[in-house]
Amino acid sequence: MLYRDFATQAELDAQYDVENSVPDFGVYVKFFLENSARVRAKLAPRLDVPFGPTKAEHLDLYPAQREGAPIHMFIHGGYWHSLSSKEFSLVAEGLVDAGVTVAVNNYALCPAVTMSEIVRQNRAAVAWLYRNAASFGGDAARLTVSGHSAGGHLTAMLMATDWAGDYGLPADLIKAGCAISGLFDLEPFQFSWLQPKLRLNAEEIARNSPIHHLPRRAGPLIVTLGGDESAEFHRQSREFLGAWTANGLTGSALDLPGRNHFTVLEGYMDKTSPLCLAILGQIGEV
Repeated sequence: MLYRDFATQAELDAQYDVENSVPDFGVYVKFFLENSARVRAKLAPRLDVPFGPTKAEHLDLYPAQREGAPIHMFIHGGYWHSLSSKEFSLVAEGLVDAGVTVAVNNYALCPAVTMSEIVRQNRAAVAWLYRNAASFGGDAARLTVSGHSAGGHLTAMLMATDWAGDYGLPADLIKAGCAISGLFDLEPFQFSWLQPKLRLNAEEIARNSPIHHLPRRAGPLIVTLGGDESAEFHRQSREFLGAWTANGLTGSALDLPGRNHFTVLEGYMDKTSPLCLAILGQIGEV
């Protein structure tokens, strides 16, 4: 067996190839591009704000119309090798309407950089938001994160960060997180169509699989995904949440029936959706 009960790459790819999991992927591309452009026009964000030394290290800030607003950072998906913050501007709409400042993060992609570097860049973005919150009217003491797919993986890695030991920042810097359609064990991807792009080795897999890096202390974590996603996506989320709570950490599942890997994000556009309400509940803004 290559991984668990999977004997061939084709079997693994059938579980994890999200573009082929829907009848017409182009419909979702159009939806994301059109709504992201609409949200940028509506909210007039500060785009491409640098948080690190390389061109890819920047974020888009969607400030709430009030001082001292809580801060929420969203991490985009794309299997660590594609897409950018701009395709995901739509996630800011509901939370900003509810009075939350949203940062949609951008980061460098594989194979130009390693998985470890992607994790480092996302941690650097959180540290930048904390240190610079006053410059955009945010409340550094109320910083939460969420992410989708590869971003769900990165959310879990951020929740496991030693902020005090590695950054000299408060240990509870991230108050809560929401991992959506996350990938918490990287081992299967070395046997998949993604390997030429990700170039994973045993060390990278061990260092960057959240299932192997459960923190001793962390804020509450929501784990969610679309009800129509594959059995492997459901298993990854179920087993990670189980390990998280078994480690004495606070975690909960959010059921989103009838959603696939892409429609699961539509809730970000409506502050009254189950997804937005769950995140707002973590922030204390319901």
